[in-house]
Amino acid sequence: MRNKTLKGLTLILSTAMLMGMASCSPAAGTSNNNSSSSTAGGASSSEVKQEGVVDFVPTVDFDTTKDVNITFYHTMGKALQEVFDAYLEKFNEEYPNIHVDHQVIGTYDDVRDQMTTTISSGENDVNLAYCYPDHVALYNKAKSVISLDGLITSKYGFSKTQDRDFISAYYEEGRSFGDGKMYSLPFSKSSEVLYYNKTFFDEHNLEVPTHWESTGENDTTSMDYVLREIKRIDANSVPLGYDSESNLFITMCEQYGADYTAATGTSHYLFNNDKAKGFMKTFKTWYDNGYLTTKTLYGGYTSTLFTTNDPQHCLMCIGSSAGASYQLPTNGEFEVGIAPIPQANEEHKAVIQQGPNICIFKNSDPQKVIASWLVAKYFTTSVPFQGQFSMVSGYTPVLKSVAEDPTYKNWLNREVSQGKSNIQAKSTKVCMEQVDNYFTSPAFVGSSKARTKVGDLVVSIFKGDGTDSSINASFDKAIQECNQN
Repeated sequence: MRNKTLKGLTLILSTAMLMGMASCSPAAGTSNNNSSSSTAGGASSSEVKQEGVVDFVPTVDFDTTKDVNITFYHTMGKALQEVFDAYLEKFNEEYPNIHVDHQVIGTYDDVRDQMTTTISSGENDVNLAYCYPDHVALYNKAKSVISLDGLITSKYGFSKTQDRDFISAYYEEGRSFGDGKMYSLPFSKSSEVLYYNKTFFDEHNLEVPTHWESTGENDTTSMDYVLREIKRIDANSVPLGYDSESNLFITMCEQYGADYTAATGTSHYLFNNDKAKGFMKTFKTWYDNGYLTTKTLYGGYTSTLFTTNDPQHCLMCIGSSAGASYQLPTNGEFEVGIAPIPQANEEHKAVIQQGPNICIFKNSDPQKVIASWLVAKYFTTSVPFQGQFSMVSGYTPVLKSVAEDPTYKNWLNREVSQGKSNIQAKSTKVCMEQVDNYFTSPAFVGSSKARTKVGDLVVSIFKGDGTDSSINASFDKAIQECNQN
C-alpha cells in the first residue's frame, strides 16, 4: 500500500512540475538580478480547496522544557547567513529549546525541487522553506503545507501592532490561492525600478520618463519621447534595456487593465485580448526602431549594456531593485539615477513585487509546528532583523516600521553619491516609496507556465513581422501551450 501511495504522490507532483514549474529568480544575496515574479498567475480555488488545505489550530501549549529541532531550507548566501545566525542567537534567548538547522539549497528552484523530492518520498523532515506562491500551490497538491490562520489567531499569533506593520501587498500574497487562507509569510522582497544614466540625462536636459506613451508632441516625460530623443542624440545606443520579458508583459497587463489569468472558472489563461495586443504593438514598434532590447534578445542581463563603454550600450535599464549593484559602472564613468518604472495610468499605478516567502510544512508533532511558527514569526516581524537583512541583501523589508528605525533610516538617506552600498540604498528607497502600487495575483499549479509562455510571447512578437496576423498567431500559440498538460 505504501508503495502505491508514494507512486501516486510522485505522479501528482511530477505532473504538476511538468505543468509549468518554470525558472524562478536567483537566490537572494547570490545573484545579480531577480527576474522572476511571485505574482505570476491566477489560482484554481477548486484545486486548493479540494486537494490542498491542511489547517492547523494549536490545541496544546508549546513546551519550553523540551528540545525541538527544526529544519529550514533557504537560499541565503554567506553574508545573509551571518545576519540570520546573529538574530537566531537573539531568538534563542527567548526560546533556547528551539534548535534551527538552516540549510542552503542553491536557488529558489532548487529549494522547490528538493522539497518535491522529499515530499514524494513520504518522509518529509523539513519544517520551513523559502517559497514562491506557485511552489506552495505545488506542495498543496500533496497536502504538505499548513494554513497559518489558526496560528495567526492563536495565543502565539501576531499582536495588533505586528499584524498592521506588514506591507499589505507582501502580506496578502500568502493568501493568493483562491480559498482565502494564509499559506505563507513574506520574508524579503524586491521590485523593478528604472536605472538611468543621470550624467547623460543632465547633459542633454532629458527628463526621467514617468509614463509610457506620449499624450502630445511636447510630452517630454513620456518613455516614447525619451526613447526617440536618446536615439537622435546617440544613434549607436539601444536606449532601453528591459531584463525580464515576463515581468514586462505581466506588469503591462496590470497597468493597462488587461486580463492575464483568472482564479476561478474553466479557463485560467486570459491574456489573449485586445488590450494586451495593443500594448504589445507599442513595444514592438519601439523594438523595430532600435529603442529597446530584453535579456533574451540581447543574450544576457541588460545591466551589461547599461554599464559598458562599448559603442552599443543603453542609457536606461529596467531591472530588479535587488540587483542595483550590478547597474554600477566599474570605473564610475557616470552617475546612476534610479526612479520608479513608468506607468500607463496615473490613477492605477502598478509595480510587480518579487522575493521569497516562508511556509510551514505539516508535521505529526504539534510542538514542531508551533516551534516553526515561532521562528517564522520572529524573523518576519523583527524590525532590527528586517533592517539588517535589507542592508546586506538589497531586498526590501516587509515591515513598514523598518523605515523609521534610526540605523536603517540613516542607511537609506546617506549622502554619498556612488558606491555599491549607496546605489543599493537608493534602489531600496525607491521601492519603499511605491509600496502602495504593488500588485499580487493569485497562484496555482501551472501559474509558472503562464509566466514562461508570456515571456516567450514577447520575444516571438518582437522577432515577428508586426502584422496583426503574426501577433494573433503568437498569442494563440502561447494560450495553446499554457493549456497543454
